[in-house]
Amino acid sequence: MADNETKILICDDSILARKSLKEILNSFNYEDIVEVADGQTVIDTYKILKPDIVFLDIVMPVKDGITAVKEIIQFDSKACIIMVSSVGTQTHLKEAIKSGAKDFIQKPVDPEQLKQILNHCIGD
Repeated sequence: MADNETKILICDDSILARKSLKEILNSFNYEDIVEVADGQTVIDTYKILKPDIVFLDIVMPVKDGITAVKEIIQFDSKACIIMVSSVGTQTHLKEAIKSGAKDFIQKPVDPEQLKQILNHCIGD
């Protein structure tokens, strides 16, 4: 399914959440995956790596996911950012999409839903 050239950036303050998402992505043959743990680091890392897709938690230290989305979109309006959060309120979802996120996935991540989002965001 995956193109081995696809660069993915995962940002979540939970090491277990990052590990779980990375394992699912690896099972789809995505290998070029970088993990970071806070909103400021994801912004800084995005500017250096320019990944094809970003998975971003909402509630994090330093800068929250909504702020990080806004700053990444300011830097690159075509960024493909997917919010991944257990804080799945309509308010958060609307705010994330309004800020520039392309989609939203609820934790725990469902592999089939993730596959659909990946196909929509970066294609086969």
